[in-house]
Amino acid sequence: MQLRESGYKEVNGINLYYEIYGEGKPLVLIHGGGSDLQFDYREVIQRMSGQYKLIGIDLQNHGRSEHREVPETFEQDAKDIIAVLGQLGIDKASFWGFSNGATTVLLIAHLFPAKVEKIIAASGVTKRNGMMDGFFEGMAQATIDHMPQYLKDNFLKLNPDPRKLQHMFEKDRQRMIHFKDWDDSMLRTIQSPVLFIAGDNDVMKASHIAEMHSLIPGSRLMIFPSGHGSYMMANENGNVDKALIDFTVAQVEYFLSN
Repeated sequence: MQLRESGYKEVNGINLYYEIYGEGKPLVLIHGGGSDLQFDYREVIQRMSGQYKLIGIDLQNHGRSEHREVPETFEQDAKDIIAVLGQLGIDKASFWGFSNGATTVLLIAHLFPAKVEKIIAASGVTKRNGMMDGFFEGMAQATIDHMPQYLKDNFLKLNPDPRKLQHMFEKDRQRMIHFKDWDDSMLRTIQSPVLFIAGDNDVMKASHIAEMHSLIPGSRLMIFPSGHGSYMMANENGNVDKALIDFTVAQVEYFLSN
């Protein structure tokens, strides 16, 4: 896993951090809320950098990227990602998004169809009732103390500033508290091939992932025997299910190449 390039691109008023690994067709990796590109995609990068040009981006308020004072939106993330790719000279790519990142890449496919080859949407959501029961009630009451310690430790390792950690947490929390359902027509407009993946014990309901799959003609669906993201990264205890991640990556590679 050799880093080819890293740095910052100034887009839409802030500097966003990116890393590039490997060569080949471009695959853009978009992390979830409270995380960063390396935390969510370390295992994927190790397995796929020999076959693809992997571009990971830390989104606004996350990882090594700068923060905004305005409310965080999926639309802004989508515009930021496309702007970074434009500065990197990448006109069209496939996208793999996890959790909030999956919602973002689906939005990219809706807003910027000419920029999208294929989409892997891992544990994403487009409807409030697609989240596990009690999620939004819990989010409304959440404080920084409820944020998983491993995510706090990871952020502070990259940004040793507790004020920025609190800022990221609050921006992510407010975005989810005010999340609005997508109209089904938004998914129906997506023309790019889409692979939906999730765990059967995920934060998102498997029935919701199946519903999104049913709205996009020709899309594919895989539900793994796992929790939130442990089919592609270490679980909340730091344990890596190597065989499961190997299988996930093999299926993603098959989807991308066929």
